Amino acid sequence: MIFSSVSLALGQLGDPRFRRVLLLGIALTLGMLIAATAAVMMLIGWVVGDDVTLPLIGPVTWLNDLLSWTSVGVMLVLSVFLMVPVASAITSLFLDEVAQAVEDRHYPGLPPVPGVPFADAVRDTVSFLGVLIVANILALILYVMFAPLAPFIFWALNGFLLGREYFTLAAIRRVGRTEAKRLRSRNSGTIWLAGTVMAIPLSVPLVNLFVPVLGAATFTHIFHRLEDRS
Repeated sequence: MIFSSVSLALGQLGDPRFRRVLLLGIALTLGMLIAATAAVMMLIGWVVGDDVTLPLIGPVTWLNDLLSWTSVGVMLVLSVFLMVPVASAITSLFLDEVAQAVEDRHYPGLPPVPGVPFADAVRDTVSFLGVLIVANILALILYVMFAPLAPFIFWALNGFLLGREYFTLAAIRRVGRTEAKRLRSRNSGTIWLAGTVMAIPLSVPLVNLFVPVLGAATFTHIFHRLEDRS
């Protein structure tokens, strides 16, 4: 079921609605990362000031620049780990469009849905984004402690988070939040495994940018199949 769902999602990547969501997700993610870097640099400038007096050295005027450029380097390194999780969270804002495109092609007999209210979508996105960022930052410690297992930790962690969130968001459209949680609980192993299949390409540059849209489409198929089974 998982691999056939992935195959169907891959076959629809050329859909104009898929491309629109992909480009929006990338643009908004880059904008957020640039804004976060600028905010960190401004905070450093405000805290450090134009010059600082160091013990034994005296006043220095270059510390602000040093810390600012160091922060840029740190943000660039963090962006390698955070760009795709952030893109995944942002894409969840537009999941309804991806799911509708999937249903129009593969499930044309379904009744129309009112869609998730924008306020609820924003709330879910902010919550998902916070969990993803915190979990992936904390996971950096595990990557250092268990370096040989780092890829497996990355896949398992992000597979669990992506599977949990995308399945819930796909299911809410059709059966509501309560039933979506029930279905997710009953099929947690399948959903985690499917999320891990989605998380593995996160390690591949450029390819990983397609994962949010591919995941949204895949879990739309998985939701309908699990619902039919239940």
